[in-house]
Amino acid sequence: MTTNTVVNGVDVDQLVETVGAIQAEPEIANFRFRAHNEWINGGHSKTTIQSFYGAGQEDESRNEPIVLESDEPPVLLGEGKGANAVESVLHALASCLSVGFAYNAGAKGTQVDGMEMDLEGDLDLHGFLGLSEDTRPGYDNIRVTCKVSTDASEDQLAELSDHVQKTSPVLDLLRNPVPTSVHLEKMA
Repeated sequence: MTTNTVVNGVDVDQLVETVGAIQAEPEIANFRFRAHNEWINGGHSKTTIQSFYGAGQEDESRNEPIVLESDEPPVLLGEGKGANAVESVLHALASCLSVGFAYNAGAKGTQVDGMEMDLEGDLDLHGFLGLSEDTRPGYDNIRVTCKVSTDASEDQLAELSDHVQKTSPVLDLLRNPVPTSVHLEKMA
């Protein structure tokens, strides 16, 4: 009977197997994630996430869809029924960095006993409201403060942080422009 090595809740043996499989068959690394959004009213909308393409096949392992509600706070004319879109970006960044820290620390055998992140993003509504051509509609900057409880040395933690930042998909999305197209169709 074999037991897998689990560090930080990560099955390290399976992680190593996944890396090996991708090295042997690079095309299985190509994933396509999907989301479906329906506007409800005002600033309120609902996004449903369920299946995706990955590891060379359609993946429908989620029995129930994941539903994310979004809305604006009352000061921005919403009803506060969910995080607004730019708050969801902060959530996505924190989630991605957390996974990166836990998985990469686990792969190195480094135990993480606790981790917390505080994120702040500054946004000037002049751009979003079309009141200024010189003000971008998105965040001007985002600050992340990450606190990690671990027995790793300061140098090991700094090396881990650098690696996580280099390999974080969401951080990459924020730091580098992504070609994005919008196709509009009139509903019947």
